[in-house]
Amino acid sequence: MNAIDLIRWAMQLTDQGTAYLVSDMKDASLTPSTPGARGGDGNHTLWLLGHLAVIEGGLRTILLGKPNPVAHWVPLFAAGTKPKSDASVYPPFDEVLSTYRKLRAENLKMLDEFSDTDLDRAPKQVPPEFADVMTSFGNTLLLIALHNMVHYGQIADARRVAGRKPLM
Repeated sequence: MNAIDLIRWAMQLTDQGTAYLVSDMKDASLTPSTPGARGGDGNHTLWLLGHLAVIEGGLRTILLGKPNPVAHWVPLFAAGTKPKSDASVYPPFDEVLSTYRKLRAENLKMLDEFSDTDLDRAPKQVPPEFADVMTSFGNTLLLIALHNMVHYGQIADARRVAGRKPLM
């Protein structure tokens, strides 16, 4: 297996898992993960999907310097924003989910255009806080898949809080 195949597999696996986890959460999309925790309630599924969409859209900016197609969602879903319990401030659940899935599919197509040598290229616009880990296309793409797994766990927790069955 080469590096591109491994990154593709990780991105496909996390996309499919996320889609499965949220498949029955539309009516409970504002259920927070870890409610009542000392540090505050955790993120809810709608915010998590929007956040993943913003990150997927930002990948083309980081790697290639191209605009993020969901930059208008940054005030709602960027790292550091706080999930709101008012659904009316967000785009509809189905739109957020389909946007995330579309952007992930586009990023997988972008990956198909890269060679193993391209994985060593330096990204064009790395956020300063990630300069030490986004040192190459390969590291950045793998980090995006791992980032998805972090939030995948939060969605799994929100499912449990909402009374849904676990993935496995």
